[in-house]
Amino acid sequence: MATDLRALLEDLRAQAVARVDATAATLDQLTHDREGSNDDDEHDPEGVTLSSEWSRLTGLAEAAASELRQVDEAIARMDAGTYGICANCGRPIPAGRLEVRPFAVHCVRCAEKLGR
Repeated sequence: MATDLRALLEDLRAQAVARVDATAATLDQLTHDREGSNDDDEHDPEGVTLSSEWSRLTGLAEAAASELRQVDEAIARMDAGTYGICANCGRPIPAGRLEVRPFAVHCVRCAEKLGR
């Protein structure tokens, strides 16, 4: 079980790193494309404005970075021997919850109480 969860966390980490890298590259390209341009893209009827694309990509980048942090923290807890222990009540987090949400910090009861 622990080996399977570590493999799952490593896979999730690789996916999150790929998303972080991809969104960073796309944001860099968008910044490069906009350099020196005074175009008023807010009035372009042909497509999405650069500012809305920037907002969308920034949101994706933040979500990927957040997931990467959560996965890294879960791997650190696994290495420290505290993985699968609720940070609130100290009881074990059920295996089913960890399979669905492998970076869970709280058991179901505490997560419901905390609104997470």
